[in-house]
Amino acid sequence: MRGRLASAIIMLAVAGCGSGAPVTHTAHTTPGGATAHETPHPSLTCGDGPLTITYVPSGLDPGPAFERIKSLTRRLDVRGLSWRGSGGEQLLVAVVCGVRSAETFATLVTRSGLGAYQGMPALRWRTRGDMRNFMWLQRPGVALYVATTPGLADEVGEVAAGIVPDG
Repeated sequence: MRGRLASAIIMLAVAGCGSGAPVTHTAHTTPGGATAHETPHPSLTCGDGPLTITYVPSGLDPGPAFERIKSLTRRLDVRGLSWRGSGGEQLLVAVVCGVRSAETFATLVTRSGLGAYQGMPALRWRTRGDMRNFMWLQRPGVALYVATTPGLADEVGEVAAGIVPDG
């Protein structure tokens, strides 16, 4: 009974939270249908069907992959890609594998704002360098993460909407 009550409370909190996070899901690409780089659209997976990144803001070049998000309160399997601009802009996109429930997800980042994205729990927070971080539970076992420097903050919604299942 206690677990059901916690689930209901978290879902009510998520449903009633006006976090300002993007709430629509429409895939976008840059003009001409290409991302900022001319390689095929990159994809990420937790092993159960890849997710393709269809939108990367123009002017960014691929950077190093990463396997850790320092803000997470527990160690999870992270598979991430990064992009960097000549003016110091940075974009990070990752899948976070192993998040099985809304209750677990809601406790992953201390000092984060809880909201909803596409009807699923979402977290927003800022880190050093004023990075804007946004993560939502895509489905049980898979959370998606997008982070940007302030100059790309307006692009978070389009990047998030452009992460789509292959197929």
